[in-house]
Amino acid sequence: MNSMAKDEHIIEAIGRCRITIRNGKVIDVGPPAISSCPLAERFAKPVREITSEAVRENIEARIQEFGMCTPDRAVYAEGEFVGFGASELIGNGLSHGILDCAVLASDGAGTVLAMTPGLVQGIGGRMSGLVKTIPIPDVIDRIERNGGMVLDRSEGCIDQLAGTRLAYARGYRLVAVTIATAEAAEEIRREFPEALIVAVHTTGTTPEEAERLASTADLITACASVHIRSVAGKRALLQAGTAIPVFAMTKRGKDLILSKVRWTKDQVLVQGAKLPYAGEKQPKPLV
Repeated sequence: MNSMAKDEHIIEAIGRCRITIRNGKVIDVGPPAISSCPLAERFAKPVREITSEAVRENIEARIQEFGMCTPDRAVYAEGEFVGFGASELIGNGLSHGILDCAVLASDGAGTVLAMTPGLVQGIGGRMSGLVKTIPIPDVIDRIERNGGMVLDRSEGCIDQLAGTRLAYARGYRLVAVTIATAEAAEEIRREFPEALIVAVHTTGTTPEEAERLASTADLITACASVHIRSVAGKRALLQAGTAIPVFAMTKRGKDLILSKVRWTKDQVLVQGAKLPYAGEKQPKPLV
């Protein structure tokens, strides 16, 4: 790592608040785009009313609990945080041979290749939208000890296309990659038509971006996006969840969700419905 690099991490979380963390301290929390979210209410440190102060307290709890954005970052986790979250679906795919590698973004490391469900859950299940990070040697070493691979140890860059290239260059053929922009999805789809693309962190997506994601991604998490619900939801082959829907846009995406249904020990309701299907609880407002 460049010795002059500043220990600064920027994430977007809980209503797309932009949060700056320096030296393990929350320095700034931007205004939230929404006021409530059913998922945030179920966090280990619940956020029932989304305000900048409540978000600050939640992020400070994450730093304390598992070392987010610090050298103490825990990168391995067992169990599930939500039923049909991106990390849960990808982890299930790795467990049952549908996938053999996942390209993720991790604080303290940047783009990462993860080959085990525990590493996917430890990184992705705890990370919101990562905008910027720096490489932290202890975190990178921990990822590698758990069987993962870091794209760039010296800069900690977030480059999902380069990470996907690395995965295929290393011989993996059943590759899932998480992306947060339509541009990244399109770049990866052009170069790797066979990659399974999972769109995450979609709150605030424009109608045009929603259309591009619906035409490119295999799975899309709706977050608090009104346009993902209206554009992707109407074209989806399958919807998992109602409060924070996950839309399968392709047969491969549908198969990944159905594999999760097959292997879960939880009770599951399956019914036909016109999509998108909205439950009683939704983020407010949808944006």
